Amino acid sequence: MVITSVNPATEEAIATFELHTAEQVEQKLTAAVTAQRAWRRTPVEERTALLTRIAEVLREGAEEYAQIITREMGKPITEARAEIEKCAVTLDYYAEQAPKFLADERIASNASESGVVFDPLGVVLAIMPWNYPFWQFFRFAAPALAAGNAPFLKHANNVPEAALAVEEIVRKAGAPEGLCTTVLIESHRVAGLIEDDRIAAVTLTGSTQVGRIVASQAGKALKKQVLELGGSDPFIVLAGADIAEAARVAVKARFTNVGQSCVNAKRFIVEEPVADEFVAAFVEHASALKVGDPREGDTHIGPLARGDLRDELHDQVLRTLADGRAVLKLGGAPLEGPGYFYPPTIIDHVEPGDTAFEEETFGPVAAIIRARDVEHAVELANDTEFGLGASLWTQDLELARTLTRRIDAGAVFVNGMVVSDARLPFGGIKASGYGRELGDYGLREFVNIKTVWIGPATNAAPVAAEKIGE
Repeated sequence: MVITSVNPATEEAIATFELHTAEQVEQKLTAAVTAQRAWRRTPVEERTALLTRIAEVLREGAEEYAQIITREMGKPITEARAEIEKCAVTLDYYAEQAPKFLADERIASNASESGVVFDPLGVVLAIMPWNYPFWQFFRFAAPALAAGNAPFLKHANNVPEAALAVEEIVRKAGAPEGLCTTVLIESHRVAGLIEDDRIAAVTLTGSTQVGRIVASQAGKALKKQVLELGGSDPFIVLAGADIAEAARVAVKARFTNVGQSCVNAKRFIVEEPVADEFVAAFVEHASALKVGDPREGDTHIGPLARGDLRDELHDQVLRTLADGRAVLKLGGAPLEGPGYFYPPTIIDHVEPGDTAFEEETFGPVAAIIRARDVEHAVELANDTEFGLGASLWTQDLELARTLTRRIDAGAVFVNGMVVSDARLPFGGIKASGYGRELGDYGLREFVNIKTVWIGPATNAAPVAAEKIGE
């Protein structure tokens, strides 16, 4: 069987790829286990040196890899180049910081030597999405490799070229054979991998629906999991905020990566006294975005990654508008011609119960929700099953410090858009998943946090145990 990579900007086939057979997957998993057993005994300084070399390979081939991203999933080329550099920066970060994060922790005692050590878990199955085909993998792989684990990648089947490229990048950097593996398989075969005793843990970035399935499978197998799932992030604009700056940043927060990110701002909750001003500025900035060929450097909005994703997004827009309360301010219909293009779309006067409020809109659609006051804004922000990120805009920083503790999210950014940063833990709560990536917290997700207690040595001869039966 084969899978076909399709250019979402033209709807033309790029290439076909043979799926790996059961025998091939078995061989790859066996090789990964062998490589990891040796890798875990490799000094951490040598493991982090590999990260540095991977970063070098990424930078040397940055344009080639960016082009893969753009033609396979439609990301504008400027953003694709930035994705490659972000991977390299994160690898550099862990190359520098991992020895400190993994250092033994000692607790002094008069009677004993005790402390904590961090051992790798083994081969970690990484189930990754198409929207950031390099970044999603390397943000997991950098700390996992540093800790002594072996990444075993099952990527989204619409980005097979990227999936094979990341394996080749790690190999080109000098990794031991089998240490980093990509398998091209159908989604229904993932359950068998999760059940396999040689898989020590699982990490998934994907939808909440898929997260529930993987969590159930991994839980049944008693496998550690990190789940980074969907989001419907609030972008809260309070009266007194810098409206011009909030509207300018809101466009980037919503429409980066053609709106196809779990951490994109999706629900714009604006206090009523400044709502009209914010919406007018937001619409003006969004109207200036160029929709077109993602290979061109001045394109802001490329195609959605697949045709079914565009159809689903448009259906969400129609359902949001169906009851007559919400008002379409911009966009709202697929573009004619080849490619899965959908224009920047803004819907005002969205309310709880409307589709764009209740569901994650994975594409360039923004919902404006008007709040009566600060309390109502926080209530609306938390009125969702999701809890990934949140952005809060106000000039009252004391109020901001109070509200950050009341907003249900894995991250709250004040007067800025939510972004991932190698130095900071990233992840969500509620239906947005659990566990953390990045920072020292992310590195320690896939280690055995082992307590070691060593009693005092003694020169006394050991006491012989009585023989059973005597």
